[in-house]
Amino acid sequence: MLKLVIPKGSLEEQTLRLFEAADLAVRRGSPRDYHGSIEDERIERVSLLRPQEIPTYVQDGLFDLGITGQDWIAETGADVQVLTSLSYARSGTGHGTRIVLAVPNEHPASSASEMPPGSRISTEFLRITERYFADLGIPVKVVWSFGATEAKVPEIVDAIVDVTETGSTLRAHGLKIVETLMTSEPVLVANRESAADPVKRAAMDDVTTLLLGALRAEGRVLIKLNVSEDALAKVLAVVPSMKAPTVSPLSEGGHAVETVVEKSRVNTLIPQLKAAGATDILELPISKIVP
Repeated sequence: MLKLVIPKGSLEEQTLRLFEAADLAVRRGSPRDYHGSIEDERIERVSLLRPQEIPTYVQDGLFDLGITGQDWIAETGADVQVLTSLSYARSGTGHGTRIVLAVPNEHPASSASEMPPGSRISTEFLRITERYFADLGIPVKVVWSFGATEAKVPEIVDAIVDVTETGSTLRAHGLKIVETLMTSEPVLVANRESAADPVKRAAMDDVTTLLLGALRAEGRVLIKLNVSEDALAKVLAVVPSMKAPTVSPLSEGGHAVETVVEKSRVNTLIPQLKAAGATDILELPISKIVP
């Protein structure tokens, strides 16, 4: 039914892991294959292509559904329907990226507005960069980069516009970030005509639900415990939760309590719960959270 395209490259590993967690595992003959399949009748076929190309291919109807970055939608100007943001990036869930202007450490500029007219800027994001400096009223020479952008300053260009998560690679090459042109994260996008088809749209909504459910569950666990009536208030004062913990009466007296917590808190939470009077404490993994 749906022709799906997902990003190859820096987002590939995290994207495949997300689909696996969403019970939409992509099967390929080898990690080098550009095409695969998902054992789900809603997905007709899957391709893995560079995220730079995906917005235009989805716009043109070559694919019904795809994952790309907000930056590449802005760069290509593709007319696609954004179904949802997916808060993950190369380093893991919750990490977005930035498109930044970086200059050598010794460069006098501390913002984009301080760049001298005529500056040469190397980037993959030609349109974003040209629009940004046009809005500032600063004429600059934007030069296409085929990769290794940070290696071109200061001998070839005066500055670069590049994508970064933490800025560590730029700093390692003697560069400082002086401006963020835009922030970006992966998004699930659809061809507008496909999204208007009721059958295809229902399948898209199902895929969206599964992906978001897997993202919400990442890094969280379910804590279950028993507690006596006398200790209930003390335990509930310790228990964190997404909304409110579930409290149920036990047939032999006392209560059962369930709550979803961040995995990173468990090492301190469990001793606190036990000290407050909780017993029979269980920690269970969570695959999906669907509100």
